[in-house]
Amino acid sequence: MVRGGWSVGTKRRMVKRVDALEAKAMIDDGVTLVDVLPSSVYSEEHLPGAQSLPLDTFQPADAARFDKTAPLLVYCFDQH
Repeated sequence: MVRGGWSVGTKRRMVKRVDALEAKAMIDDGVTLVDVLPSSVYSEEHLPGAQSLPLDTFQPADAARFDKTAPLLVYCFDQH
């Protein structure tokens, strides 16, 4: 999983890969979850509370709904 956010006071994006234990701690702390899988996959199964933002239809303006000062936990899966 990758955690992303914005540096406070800057426009520089920070991304950090996190393991399952850190992801669980972040979820327990109320982080915003973002599922980037296709809508069809999201509708069948997703983590509780996750918001859908499919990469296959993503437009930069879609990210405006998130607080740039708060961390996001973005997840997907790799079939390879």
